[in-house]
Amino acid sequence: MSGYGLRALGWLAAAMVVTVVLLMGFGLPQEDPKQEATGTVPSGGGKATFEIEKDDPRNPSGNRFTGKRFDKAVNVTLNSVVFRSSGQDLTTAGTYIEMASRLMEPALLALAVRGRINR
Repeated sequence: MSGYGLRALGWLAAAMVVTVVLLMGFGLPQEDPKQEATGTVPSGGGKATFEIEKDDPRNPSGNRFTGKRFDKAVNVTLNSVVFRSSGQDLTTAGTYIEMASRLMEPALLALAVRGRINR
């Protein structure tokens, strides 16, 4: 593989590295949001109704570049290359980073394949 396709693969790799770094720095929440169930039990018995809520993801305040965060960022990035949602809870910035990578990275992958097929 050489020429146009190789350059496109290089740009894809560079875009993926940038996406991982941005997700580690700004896109992953400090902790995974916990689900909390609250409800009331009627005094005479009967049905109990519970409401499950999730906290909004918060930006990290401590060390952003750890092995655990790297693993999550790589997972989100690799899923974005093939147009799949990672299902990971992301901050608002992380959601926009993932959307941009889901648009840009598959296009770079297609250019790499197209460059290889044209030769």
